[in-house]
Amino acid sequence: MGYDDEFLVAGEALLARPGFWSNHLLGTGGEGSSTALPVPEWFGDDGADADALSEVLLDPERWPVFRVPTEDGPGVVVVYRNMVGEYGIDYLLTRPGRSSVQRIGGGDGGLAGSGLPWDELVRIADTPARTAEGVQDTAARLLLILPLLAEPEVPAAAIGRLSADLMAVGAPPDTVSDTAEHLLIRLTKGSRHDPTWRSPLSGG
Repeated sequence: MGYDDEFLVAGEALLARPGFWSNHLLGTGGEGSSTALPVPEWFGDDGADADALSEVLLDPERWPVFRVPTEDGPGVVVVYRNMVGEYGIDYLLTRPGRSSVQRIGGGDGGLAGSGLPWDELVRIADTPARTAEGVQDTAARLLLILPLLAEPEVPAAAIGRLSADLMAVGAPPDTVSDTAEHLLIRLTKGSRHDPTWRSPLSGG
């Protein structure tokens, strides 16, 4: 994909740092949502935590990489592409037995690729490759790849699953449903749906 290995660093240890999830998810979704703008406290963070970790995540000399491998089938690698003047978060689809990867999302606050439907995000999150390096926790896995959601409607159970996963990483129980709803509204409203669209996982 043209990355300079000199800058790539394993990022999994950052998931447990205060401020990570607000940095990763605050900008999730499309524009035009009528809901209130999110704040770090929605994720159990505070502004100081978020600011401090932002400096780590956006360091132009260290590009955090988060691996989400699966036991069977395609997985995802999330790369914080901290190139000066061309910052973005790239989402790369990996396939077992292949060295090449497919960029399915990335850019500055929106998907440049096709994204994935909710059910496929859940499948990837719930089938970690136990013997591979990368993120094993299913809640963290779903939240890492959540910005890939590209579907105008999600199952009714999605808000419950997302709420549970947000609580698992420290979101306050009294506001977690609102946070989950906000994220899903922004993602589904920002989805560029084409009735003929096929998921990258189906070969489309």
